[in-house]
Amino acid sequence: MQRCLDLAALGIGTVSPNPMVGAVIIMDTIIIGEGYHHKYGEAHAEVNAINQVISNFSDSAELLDQSTLYVSLEPCAHYGKTPPCADLIIKHKIPKVVIGCRDPFEVVNGKGIEKLRDAGIEVTTGILEKECRWLNRRFFARVQKQRPYIILKWAQTANGFFAPDDNSQYWITGIESRKLVHQWRGEEEAVLVGKNTAAIDNPQLNVRYGNGKSPKRVVIDRKLELNKHLNLFDQSVETLIFNEVKTEINGKNKYIALEDFDRYVPQYILYQLYLQDIQSVIIEGGAYTLNTFIEEGLWDEARIFTGTNELKKGIKAPSISSENSEEFTIGTDKLRILINN
Repeated sequence: MQRCLDLAALGIGTVSPNPMVGAVIIMDTIIIGEGYHHKYGEAHAEVNAINQVISNFSDSAELLDQSTLYVSLEPCAHYGKTPPCADLIIKHKIPKVVIGCRDPFEVVNGKGIEKLRDAGIEVTTGILEKECRWLNRRFFARVQKQRPYIILKWAQTANGFFAPDDNSQYWITGIESRKLVHQWRGEEEAVLVGKNTAAIDNPQLNVRYGNGKSPKRVVIDRKLELNKHLNLFDQSVETLIFNEVKTEINGKNKYIALEDFDRYVPQYILYQLYLQDIQSVIIEGGAYTLNTFIEEGLWDEARIFTGTNELKKGIKAPSISSENSEEFTIGTDKLRILINN
């Protein structure tokens, strides 16, 4: 099952809004086939694992008839972009299936397991279940909470300041931390900033120091006051501009007017992102925007860098707490990751 998880993780950033899934086929303790879900709309993990057995062994039918299939998430039982994986497992007469965790998606939840058992297949569930659920925490949040998985990210000085109070740009972290942030962006579907961050920092919000594709960009600009020559509006990737003025599409820039900008703004934004199949979002600032989501309890992870330098005065960094946290050293910076249980 751990091998299934390792394989599944290779699909991060490319399979959404589907979950990441890995599959391994065992014959007499030897792996004879394995696969993972590579890209949304393409073959699922079980299909790739079975096809590998068929490609590599002339007696594949006999081998599959005596094998055990391990898969990190319950096989699907419905027709979507691809046929049901449960039907394929039954077709190839695989006698045993070991599943990491159930799929919470309504059209699957328990139905894949039921279909396999009804066909006489021995099914074991709940193997490394916690790890399997954690791997697909973005997918689970979208299905169960009807919103994207929310990651808060910010940097603060050693004495707890977020930024200077004179609207000047100020780097807190080192290059190692910046490269890590770009890698994170390639793993998520969207990155969100407020108007002040967009105006002061003029960020590109891309992955130029990392790998993967650049995420969609989201900016909150209530009265559409941002300069249209900012990097955010360069048409390089899809950019959503939440405002109270207009709903309009201009190339890759999509203006979305919210019904009420005085209350429930985070909820409205997250619901719109959910409707567009955006499964995860990194909120990178500024302090007001971050605090707005924190105050509403709308966050799943917080990733906080603390640099070595100090400011004599400035904007205080957001305050957040959790009993579930880890600390790491990134270059000269400290990174603390908190989980909102």
